[in-house]
Amino acid sequence: MDVERPSNVSFFDFVGGLQLLRGEDARTAMPVVLMGICVSGALGNLLVLLIFIRDFRHGKGSEVKALLASLACTDLVILLLCAPVRAITYYAQSWTLGGFACRTTDWFQHSCVVAKTLIVAATTRAKHTLVTAPGPVHSPTWIHAALAFIWIVSMLFPIPQLLFSSLLPHGSGFICVSEMPACASDFMSLFYKIYPTATFVVPVVCTLGYYTKTLHTAVNHAPAPHQHPRVILVLLCLSGALGLLLLPDWAAFTWIRLGYNPPPVGLVMCAQVLLYACSSLSPVILMTMYDDVRQGLVAVWLLLLCRSRRSMQSSNKSPKTEGNGAEVAANAVANALEQQEQEEEKTIPDVEHFWTGRRDTHVDEQHDPIPWETEEKML
Repeated sequence: MDVERPSNVSFFDFVGGLQLLRGEDARTAMPVVLMGICVSGALGNLLVLLIFIRDFRHGKGSEVKALLASLACTDLVILLLCAPVRAITYYAQSWTLGGFACRTTDWFQHSCVVAKTLIVAATTRAKHTLVTAPGPVHSPTWIHAALAFIWIVSMLFPIPQLLFSSLLPHGSGFICVSEMPACASDFMSLFYKIYPTATFVVPVVCTLGYYTKTLHTAVNHAPAPHQHPRVILVLLCLSGALGLLLLPDWAAFTWIRLGYNPPPVGLVMCAQVLLYACSSLSPVILMTMYDDVRQGLVAVWLLLLCRSRRSMQSSNKSPKTEGNGAEVAANAVANALEQQEQEEEKTIPDVEHFWTGRRDTHVDEQHDPIPWETEEKML
């Protein structure tokens, strides 16, 4: 990267992905890696979301599933809207998406990342009892209020990314950077210490501590630890994966904003890849460890398999139209004649039963109620 920090700013960083990279390896490898993570993660989150919707429609919803469905939606948004921006930036090695995208891309991504962390933390409040009411299941009121509060906080905290981002001309193109004026350095240095702590460190540490303690209690002291430890273990793994995979990106972000020397380019690129890998790993954890999601996945697979078999059988039963018109007409006539012969061979069931009953029946003359044959002989 051949760009220098201006003298009147306290920090200078690229927005929407590293730009002005030297070397073709990053230009070709990074977009491929990011798009691979984007496609696989989007499919996994979409499948998990469909399974949760199916459970709610069948009256098997719960508060945990409602929050995990919100987490899957957030991951889906990150992979579909944020990862492609970075892939395009790495490929173009400059900013080609305009001024509005330059100002909002980091703000929007940080909002989604903060919302992910707070949603996982909100699962500590959720109860693990299933809702068995008939009909469509609606989430409790506190979940709606919690999600609204989470997204409001998530959109307010990253506002400095929205204010300090700007589009600068560079050569024949543009670059998107974030630069903070020196006059605001004192206040923003304090803010960039509070922001990662309040939105990442404290929620992750509290969530990991809560689930570790709850899992220990459920396994060793619960009277019937049947379902709850499994759900708690799934949520503990989700929290641990989120904390480990987001830690490098938060560390690089805070390191740059506090005015220290910028970290190596390779570390920044690896941190961005891990951030998107976190959104792709969540559905894998749910589909492999969560029993309800695994059973729903099997049910969806069997449903698709049955539909494919039905379509194959219907296609096999349909008349073939290959060949010329004479062969088709001959086959149709032969089938019609065969059906007509089968119908002629059949007798009417009522008549057949009547004659069969009269053929082998011997009636005594003394007990004949209408002895018309005897009367004819006497005459």
